[in-house]
Amino acid sequence: MHYIKLAALLLLGGMSYSCSDFLEEEPRSEASLNQFFTEPAHAENAVNALYRDGAPGLWINGGVYNGRDIMYGPYLSGFFENNYKGQYAYIGFAQQLQLNAINSNSILNTYWSQMYREISRANNAIKYIPTTEGLSDTQVNRLLGEARFFRAWAYFVLVRMFGDVPMITEPYESTADIYRPRNSADDIYALIVQDLDFAVNSAGLANQNMVTNGYRVSRPAAAALLADVQLTRSGFPQQNDNYAAAATAARLVINSDAHSLVQNAVTSTGQLIPANSAYNKIRQQAPEAIAQEFVYPIEFTLAIAGSGYAAYTYPVTLTNKTKYSITNQAYEPRDQFIAMYDASEDLRMQNKQFWHRTFVDPQTGDTTTFRWQPYLWHDDGALFGTANPANSELEVAAYSYPEVLLIAAEAIARSEGVTAEAVGYLTQVRSRAYWMQTADEISGSLSGLSVQEFVEEVWAERNRELALNFKIWFDMIRTRKYPEAVGNGEINFADLIGHESTWGSTFQEKHLLLPLPDQELQRNGELVQNPDY
Repeated sequence: MHYIKLAALLLLGGMSYSCSDFLEEEPRSEASLNQFFTEPAHAENAVNALYRDGAPGLWINGGVYNGRDIMYGPYLSGFFENNYKGQYAYIGFAQQLQLNAINSNSILNTYWSQMYREISRANNAIKYIPTTEGLSDTQVNRLLGEARFFRAWAYFVLVRMFGDVPMITEPYESTADIYRPRNSADDIYALIVQDLDFAVNSAGLANQNMVTNGYRVSRPAAAALLADVQLTRSGFPQQNDNYAAAATAARLVINSDAHSLVQNAVTSTGQLIPANSAYNKIRQQAPEAIAQEFVYPIEFTLAIAGSGYAAYTYPVTLTNKTKYSITNQAYEPRDQFIAMYDASEDLRMQNKQFWHRTFVDPQTGDTTTFRWQPYLWHDDGALFGTANPANSELEVAAYSYPEVLLIAAEAIARSEGVTAEAVGYLTQVRSRAYWMQTADEISGSLSGLSVQEFVEEVWAERNRELALNFKIWFDMIRTRKYPEAVGNGEINFADLIGHESTWGSTFQEKHLLLPLPDQELQRNGELVQNPDY
């Protein structure tokens, strides 16, 4: 329509254009992509766009009622509630394991289309950055490393969610061959590893944390994603033994000296200062704390986009007590999840640490008690300050340093045995939470365990420590184990298939993969639905 209008304007203006001349003009929407990559700024902008879409977009996109898109996995696990799910039926279908291609098309298509949009943009950048005039070899390699990092991450989301998916590595520059069949998950993982190997070893990415690197992908961030990929493909359903490769990638992050665990503040007599614990330091978001702890931070700044996570820290009944127009329990841990913590020993389970459950009205002094909510996302300034409209710059971690330590502990145990190194990494994470025990006491309790016993201790710590990083569903399908809290923070790992969820629904083999969205099946006749959907 726009081109027809343009032709009419040209004729009315008395300019002489033949019909053939106009038809030979290349519409902007189908312009050769290399016409765009004509100066360094074009290449930079093409890569910059990847930071707010694709996999990172899962932490960014969503709302107060339906939560962030990345929360879908924890809803599937059955361990997390959303008190406004009636407005977003796909959440209830996930919790009840009643999802299918039609009733959950909206969220499934979000995952599918968002990842392939990112892949398409990355493919454009990967093809045309090397031909962009004015870029040095160093700039080319860095930009290619970033583009391949985001392509790998998008495919990693897809292959974990859907299994076999179409593998597209070239830009779409015509309508030919636009519909593709599914490639094997093994092929997809091979591409992911190839892309990340380039990002880690050949792109010249900065060997520092992303905060001090201007929030650009760093070598430790790429290595963290690679470690997660290698750990994941070592488990179900691929069961390729890549634990040694996972350990190597995790060690690269650990040995980079770019990251470390934020530590609890204590008095001169060794007493914890609760308001200045490690978790509260992270919540308060001092730049040095985020730089230490967040390996891949999701950046929120009011100049780009504000964070909605603060709105999930209070129930809707307390909305009128905050500056937000609405708050909502969109990510509420169920009792069966809370029971995975030792309430008396684990600092994360103390009120106003990892979680909280009380509000004291500053005007009346009255205390309101509610179900446990995330406290790590609590932003005093946005919730109670003078901001109007209320907004937050609270950042969240897609990958955190504790996760890297836990990947290393599991991968080393699987490939080398329960070594002192593996024990040390798990001890670092656990001793911060179990602050009343010494590191020697914790490591001593772990050192005599068998490989399987030790690995299950790592799994237990992943559930507790990474609860606000949205890892639980991926761990359940990777291990095919269901975490049962059995008391005092102890967790028994039972077989997932055939186990009832907290909602009384039974996990089946088909639930290990999600159905392909109906919208995409209607569009692409080359696709075949996953079994039993």
